[in-house]
Amino acid sequence: MSLSELIAGVEDHEKTLTVFNADSDVAAEFRERFADRNVTVRRETTPSGKPGQFVTLSEAEEVLTATSITDLQRMLDGTDGALGLSDSPYQPILDHMDETMFTSWSIEQMVAASREIEDRAWRVGDGTLHAGFQYLSTLRGELPVYERLASKNLDVHTYATPDEEPPEHEGFTLHIERANEIERCWFVVFDGGASATPTETGEPGDQNGEAGNKCALLAEERDPRKFYGFWTYDPDTVDWIVDHLESAYGVVEQ
Repeated sequence: MSLSELIAGVEDHEKTLTVFNADSDVAAEFRERFADRNVTVRRETTPSGKPGQFVTLSEAEEVLTATSITDLQRMLDGTDGALGLSDSPYQPILDHMDETMFTSWSIEQMVAASREIEDRAWRVGDGTLHAGFQYLSTLRGELPVYERLASKNLDVHTYATPDEEPPEHEGFTLHIERANEIERCWFVVFDGGASATPTETGEPGDQNGEAGNKCALLAEERDPRKFYGFWTYDPDTVDWIVDHLESAYGVVEQ
């Protein structure tokens, strides 16, 4: 399976946010807030009007989670940046929007989303970070950011298709690839950093990364400079992307 096939698989799972017992303008607000997500927003009223105003998130007729409208609004208002990487206690909806598609994101949105994951990797301070820039010319503009990340105890790998001479760089590994998915896909993947928690036998923790810190952004350019894809905090999905990159592009081209 390729990166594009993984994106297509996620795209097939559209979710529905149902707004209960609220005015149409509330539903319209959520419709606008989730306009760039693969989410349908609809409005319903319970026969008795009870238990008040709330929302449910469902997929294929299965309700995944529910929360009050007030809590969802608080969560959204407290979200900092594109991905919602916050520690808000009002996060059940976004937790279940893990791996939800976004649609037609601009370059500015993609950069903002990438910064969220880069910042998490910086704060954790160890582990492995993979980033795909499509082209060497794009990577050139990000050299200060990635050299700074590499100054931490991070194993940083960047991927790009050659459209110019490779830039001078320090501290991170550059994978120059002519693969179609590298040319089409923009990704930032953090493996969570090594777990510091020892096992019951006293051995070191999971060296594949701390599950709670794993996160990834994966998108492909389907229209000129418009990106379609998803982000995820699911450890298995993050591990799959990391394994795919390491197995397919583990050899560094000189």
